[in-house]
Amino acid sequence: MSGKVKVEFKNVSFYYSTFKAIEDVSFQLEKNRVTAFIGPSGCGKSTVLRIINRTNEILMNTRIEGEVLIDGVDIYKNGVDPVLLRKRVGMVFQKPNPFPKSIYENLALGPKIHGVKKKSNLDEIVEESLVKAALWGEVKNNLHKSAMQLSGGQQQRLCIARALTIKPELLLMDEPCSALDPISTQKIEDLIDNLKKDYTIIMVTHNMQQAARVSDYTAFFLVEETGAPGRLIEFDDTSIIFTRPTQKKTEDYITGRFG
Repeated sequence: MSGKVKVEFKNVSFYYSTFKAIEDVSFQLEKNRVTAFIGPSGCGKSTVLRIINRTNEILMNTRIEGEVLIDGVDIYKNGVDPVLLRKRVGMVFQKPNPFPKSIYENLALGPKIHGVKKKSNLDEIVEESLVKAALWGEVKNNLHKSAMQLSGGQQQRLCIARALTIKPELLLMDEPCSALDPISTQKIEDLIDNLKKDYTIIMVTHNMQQAARVSDYTAFFLVEETGAPGRLIEFDDTSIIFTRPTQKKTEDYITGRFG
């Protein structure tokens, strides 16, 4: 890894009450790169993703061990404001979740919450975010139309645009294409490739071909026996993970022998 480290996990374990969901996870994620988290269901991928913006702690009785650093600062140390952290770390979910409001209001709400009041400034943010999400040309004449009337693929790009309105540094994507058709999926993948010029992107996916297509690095997680915590089995350049992994368990998963 030759670029600047944006995110680092140091021996991180995470608990939901007494259940240890992940154990001793360590890795470094490079700035302005796409990292894919792969592995079978229940292996801790989404837990790791939500650790990065501290949304796991919204649940009761969670606990973390180890260090999680963004730009060298531990985001779980005392004094770090989770609300300000989530402004730096945007999130896009598996199923498109636009608000039942107009396209414009979906995008203006976040900046308004963070203190942007002037309409000309909001207009600029809305347009810029839609351009970055490759949606401006499709909706620019219908900004006051309900977001619920957009297609599924358009809704997901709107949700990406919404995440961009508060100018995050990191963009987390939890299976962003799993509910979409192949054409919409292709548009999201093309978008991810464009966005990494400005953002560090971390994506959970069950689609091996997608991980191979869009990511620069791949992390493979696995629960090695029933009831055990998820572990990071291998992390490397995506080309290495998919052509010459060092761990047999990685090779078995990539080639479809299990999972």
